[in-house]
Amino acid sequence: MEFDPAAGLLKCRHCGHTEAPPAAPAAAIPSHPLDEFLALAGDAHLRPLSTDSLQLQCSGCGSVVSFQPPEIAGACPFCGANVVTQPKAADPLVAPDAVLPFKVPRDQAQTQVRAWLQTRWFAPNALKRLARQEGIAGLYLPFWTYDADTFSRYTGERGDHYYETETYEEDNETKTREVMRTRWFPVSGQVSRSFQDVLIAASRAVPEKRLNALAPWDLDSLDPYEPAYLAGFKAQRYQVELPEGYEEAKGVMARVIDGDVRADIGGDEQRVIMVETAYSNTAFRHLLLPVWMGAYRFRNKPYQVVVNARTGGVAGERPYSAWKITFLVLGILCLIALIAVLYSHR
Repeated sequence: MEFDPAAGLLKCRHCGHTEAPPAAPAAAIPSHPLDEFLALAGDAHLRPLSTDSLQLQCSGCGSVVSFQPPEIAGACPFCGANVVTQPKAADPLVAPDAVLPFKVPRDQAQTQVRAWLQTRWFAPNALKRLARQEGIAGLYLPFWTYDADTFSRYTGERGDHYYETETYEEDNETKTREVMRTRWFPVSGQVSRSFQDVLIAASRAVPEKRLNALAPWDLDSLDPYEPAYLAGFKAQRYQVELPEGYEEAKGVMARVIDGDVRADIGGDEQRVIMVETAYSNTAFRHLLLPVWMGAYRFRNKPYQVVVNARTGGVAGERPYSAWKITFLVLGILCLIALIAVLYSHR
């Protein structure tokens, strides 16, 4: 059976029978204490996505994708290269805590990909034909979320604007004008904030800018992880390890804390000289978020188009057709020349 996004149920591709995924605990999806988890020795905290999951690694881009039979390997969903390696039993990993099930069906996602490509004026026609032929693949991308309570001490300077009247000469005449000055005062203080669900992509195969374009994600609709949700889809193994993701999350938090510090300093301008932040009650979750992905190769270069499988939003890239751009430039030049000729005759 496969998970049917339209029905939100498991569905048999042969007879059409449907049933609900295995019931998950009704309690809220818990977070794991980060420090305790990182302190665990060895691989005691790792396990496969499911008992029968397989995985393969693309020799082109290096991405590792897991899937469950009867799903087959096929082409790499990230770079479009033909996968020639044999699948093997999936390696253990930090197991997902929650999954955001697919909601947008394949045909709807494919329609939006086609519409997106048709709006790309300079995309080669070959790419549009390829999109119709190859279609898209359903894939779960890995994400980390981090929680933390922060307490920050800072030093800096507060700038208050004031105005002075100055005189100047213009056209042999003495004039006056108001000039803004800034008076700076040393300041220090402290701010605190509680962060919840700082979302960090654990995939390097999809550029961060493209993933950001797919936001927002309705994380309030997360379900506790069950392998049944993966039936009929693939799942990428995280490429960003848990500690590395935490460092990225601290960078996101630091930008918010900087805003808090500037608001606490006040004034018209602020100079932040030093911020020291202590983190406590740190926790994390491993999430799987759904996308429909098309990977196309044009002149031996891969291009991606990604659809948020919850909202239908599309983000991607495409090559530019040199011929189309050349013809457009020539057309504009011809139009300018024609207007010039008509104007000269008039």
